[in-house]
Amino acid sequence: MKIVVNDFVEGAKAARGITVVIDVFRAFSLAAYAFDAGVSTIYPVADIDEALRLKCEQPNRLLLGERFAQPIEGFDGGNSPAQLARWDLMDREVIHTTHAGTQGLVSTIHAEAVLTGALVNASAIVRYIQQRNPAKVTLVRMGYAASERCVEDDLCAELLLARLQGQTYPTHDVPQRLRQAPAAAKFFDPNCQGYAPEADFHLCTAVDRFNFVLQLDMDSRPWRLRRYDV
Repeated sequence: MKIVVNDFVEGAKAARGITVVIDVFRAFSLAAYAFDAGVSTIYPVADIDEALRLKCEQPNRLLLGERFAQPIEGFDGGNSPAQLARWDLMDREVIHTTHAGTQGLVSTIHAEAVLTGALVNASAIVRYIQQRNPAKVTLVRMGYAASERCVEDDLCAELLLARLQGQTYPTHDVPQRLRQAPAAAKFFDPNCQGYAPEADFHLCTAVDRFNFVLQLDMDSRPWRLRRYDV
């Protein structure tokens, strides 16, 4: 198994084999919590206008998203896992657009299969890949605004890489390590609690909380995420 680590949208476009697009704070952590709460489908989109169009088609769809971590005007909510509790999500469809994570997902046009990457289901991702035993795996770190490397996505890639290579990776201190990450500062800033509550930090750093992967269904139109228990 050859494992390649790429970055940002260009890295997603270049990805081959089974591809894991990583966004820890907070896109793909939110996606996992949403499916755990009963969501049936998530439509990941890059463009705000496309997200609004999908909402107009089915007004009952929940429209979530952010740019530079802040909610988008006219959307139902932002990118906060903790704030999912505002809605009854059972069998609900969600439209999701973010500054980094969803940009990467929709750019993986050459991949064999595409998974979301986060700490909350890291073990499930590794099991899925090991069961498939592909010739090539690409890990794509989306980073901050899909343009700058970030500590949390680097750490998630390191964890996945180590486990795929049969090595152990310490996770007991992950929250402490990420507490100092620049992107974590907003979760502890009183001025940001409306859109980045402290609870988001704790939810996003709960390593191996879920035993499922989220795979991009590239045969559907529009593309959608689906849950697969591993």
